[in-house]
Amino acid sequence: MFDFHVYVSALPVMALLAVAGWLISLIKNNVDIVDSCWSLLFLVATGAYLYHSPFQSSRGQLLLWLVLVWSLRLAVFLTARNWGHEEDRRYQAMRARNEPNFRYKSIWRVFGIQALLAWIISLPLLGATGSAAPLSVFDYAGAVLWCVGFIFEAGGDWQLTRFKRNPANAGQVMDKGLWSVTRHPNYFGDFCIWWGFYLIALGAGAWWSVLGPLLMTGLLLKVSGVALLEKDIGQRRPAYADYIRRTNAFFPGPRKG
Repeated sequence: MFDFHVYVSALPVMALLAVAGWLISLIKNNVDIVDSCWSLLFLVATGAYLYHSPFQSSRGQLLLWLVLVWSLRLAVFLTARNWGHEEDRRYQAMRARNEPNFRYKSIWRVFGIQALLAWIISLPLLGATGSAAPLSVFDYAGAVLWCVGFIFEAGGDWQLTRFKRNPANAGQVMDKGLWSVTRHPNYFGDFCIWWGFYLIALGAGAWWSVLGPLLMTGLLLKVSGVALLEKDIGQRRPAYADYIRRTNAFFPGPRKG
C-alpha cells in the first residue's frame, strides 16, 4: 500500500542530512562529502518509513539490517577514499561551470538534487515497510540478490583499493578478480542491491515501487556511473581501450580473447 504521508515523512530528515553535508562542504570548500551522504540518505529514509509505518514486521527488520550494512559500509569506504584528496574532477568541472558562488549554489545543484533523487529511489524501502504480510519467496530471493550485489560492490572496492596501494600498479588498469568479468563490479553490485530491495518490496505487494530501481539503473548506466566514468578514461589511460575490448562493461561475463 502506498502511503503518501509516510513517504513524505522521510523528506525532512533527508533534507536535514543534505544540509548538514552542504555545511561541511562550505568548511572544506569541497563537495566530495556528498558521496558519503548518498547511502546515508537511504538509511535515514528507511528509519523514517519504519517509524511512521503502522506495521511492524519481519520484512521491515530484514530491510533495516540490509540497508544499514550497505549504507554504512559504502559511506565509510567513500569517506576514507576521499579523505585528504582534492575535490573529485567531476565536481571540479561542475564548480567551473557554475562560478561565481558555486559553494552556495551547490546546496541545490549537488546536495539538493541528490536528496531528491534518493527520495524517489527509496520507493522500494517505503513499499517493503508498508505491509504486515509474512515473508515470501520474493523476500528470500531479494536477500540473495542483495548478497550477490554486496559481494560485487564491496569486493570490487576492496580489490581496487589494494591494487591502487601498490606503487608498481601506477597508471595500470585493474583487470583481476571481479574486475576481470565486468569493468564496473561496484556499479553492478549496486544494481543487484537495489533490485534486491525491489523484490523485498514486491513481497509486500509494492509492485508500484519499481520506479526506484529503474531510476537507479539509469543513473548507474547512463548518467553518473558507467557513462560518466568512461567518457574520457581512454585519454587518461591508453591501456583501457584493450580492457574495454576484452571485458564486459556492466553485466559479468567471460573475458573476450
